[in-house]
Amino acid sequence: MLLLAHGLHLVFHRYQLQGTDHKYDPRPFPRQGRVFTFGNQLHDNMFWAIASGVTVWSGYEALIWWSMANGLAPVLTWAENPVWFVAIFFLIPIWESFYFYWIHRLLHAGLFYRFHALHHRNTDIGPWSGLSMHPVEHLFYFGTIFVHFFLPTHPVHLICHLMFYGLYAIITHTGFEGVWAGGRKRLHLGNFHHQLHHRYFEVNYGTLEVPWDKLFGTFHDGSAKAKDMMRERIARRRNQP
Repeated sequence: MLLLAHGLHLVFHRYQLQGTDHKYDPRPFPRQGRVFTFGNQLHDNMFWAIASGVTVWSGYEALIWWSMANGLAPVLTWAENPVWFVAIFFLIPIWESFYFYWIHRLLHAGLFYRFHALHHRNTDIGPWSGLSMHPVEHLFYFGTIFVHFFLPTHPVHLICHLMFYGLYAIITHTGFEGVWAGGRKRLHLGNFHHQLHHRYFEVNYGTLEVPWDKLFGTFHDGSAKAKDMMRERIARRRNQP
């Protein structure tokens, strides 16, 4: 968390080595304001990401390891089925995309949004925004790993699962399209799809590995047409008895 999130923060926001080139929101990050814990967006994000995010992440990982060691979660070894052992690495992003879409939509429901609202303090985002969440949301967010209680896997699958899920949130919240040098994009980092979610709140709940948003009518590509469709969908929902 410290190496990746703060490394990206230093490069893009503290020292602004790329200026505002290919930054989604031209306004400066971080911001000040009473909406943030300690009155500072960066300190707010760091506190919640470390104190809550890393704690829940680590606790869940230890729980599954303990469960595997004590026969409460099924374990798969390379010797038993090497093909399936390798296949699981490719299935992890698909499962996480599916899980994230639906748990994210749940967190936008009235009862749960009170917790998710902490994450949405970030209308302009930076790397530390990715895992800046309420502890209750972290319990839901990292709940993706409970699939290991039902699907035989190996401890190395669990490590990759949580590393992918946790670090992906940091990378997609850089606020920049990527690292550019010599007029070319050398490394893709940001995610315009999710940037629009932070702007409009009720669109783009999922990721782009699987187009769940397109399948369920919540996709927004930043165009005026997509904005009109979003407004119509919200209006229809509000008019329902």
